[in-house]
Amino acid sequence: MDVNRIVAEGLRRSVEKSGLSQGSFAHALGTSPTRFSTYVSGEVSPSAATYVRAEILAEAIADAERRGLMTALDAARALREPLRRRAEPDAWRMLLQGRDHLRLLLESGDGTAWEARPQSCGDRRWDALLAALAEHEFSSAGQQPPRWTERARLSEDWMPDHPFMSPERVRRQTPEWLAERSIFVPAKDLVTA
Repeated sequence: MDVNRIVAEGLRRSVEKSGLSQGSFAHALGTSPTRFSTYVSGEVSPSAATYVRAEILAEAIADAERRGLMTALDAARALREPLRRRAEPDAWRMLLQGRDHLRLLLESGDGTAWEARPQSCGDRRWDALLAALAEHEFSSAGQQPPRWTERARLSEDWMPDHPFMSPERVRRQTPEWLAERSIFVPAKDLVTA
């Protein structure tokens, strides 16, 4: 019995189950596509923890998909187009929809699908905001936030344009957990119906 072959087949099944490309799955798992390719080819065997994590992550991503709920991967992907078009209201809707889907997953007791590390949405400020929201939701639910949310604060303050509030008022109404990352958004703008 060739253990490397069995492990490689299991990893290929995990990629297939996740619905992601092999490279995207590797990134979501937190490893490089090149390294993951050595696992899938059977050249190198991953640690048992990596193998088990791949199975669990694939199942969680597939389950979120079956339930029609966004993962961090989906949220980052959904942000790309409106940000490219400079349609920030659409980006906000996608961001908050993703956050609300995370809440639903956490309320059901399993936010594992959000442990998958997302690709960049193309704007480091929005990447940091997505990470901050996810970290806050996991912490509020009493769960350990995923590693990808532990991003350093932005090097410069970011305050998205606000149509009704002065910058001083936005700063005063920004939750501390966002201000710590140099992101300034009033708490009321984070509320969804």
